[in-house]
Amino acid sequence: MLDEVDKKIIEILKQDARTSHVAMSKSLRLSEGAIRRRIKKLVKDGLIRRFTIETSEEGPAAVMLVSVSPSVPTSQVSTTLKKTKGVKKVYEVTGEFDVIALLSGSDTSALDACIEKARMLEGTARTNTMMVLKSL
Repeated sequence: MLDEVDKKIIEILKQDARTSHVAMSKSLRLSEGAIRRRIKKLVKDGLIRRFTIETSEEGPAAVMLVSVSPSVPTSQVSTTLKKTKGVKKVYEVTGEFDVIALLSGSDTSALDACIEKARMLEGTARTNTMMVLKSL
């Protein structure tokens, strides 16, 4: 169970994963050691899975909605999709579609190859892909 301090640490790291332990300790009025121990525990418990970056030099991006055939488990499609080059994030969802995938490529040809590969996965019944025009 997360307490308020852990929630604040996670929020700080979501905004900037490079925030130093010293800066967080000042902001949260805890020792640097306490911040370090809490982050280590959050990682160990799987609440923080990785630290990453966003760059402004990424190529084109798209959002793909996937409808999965009833004869194939959704988790099979989403797991295989996650391993596809160019797929950055996969969500299993409710509604008209079963899976949402966030895609990106170095250029439109790479993005198109990713989209085509995703469409051909066993269990993919239907897709709807939308190109991202602007990220805010």
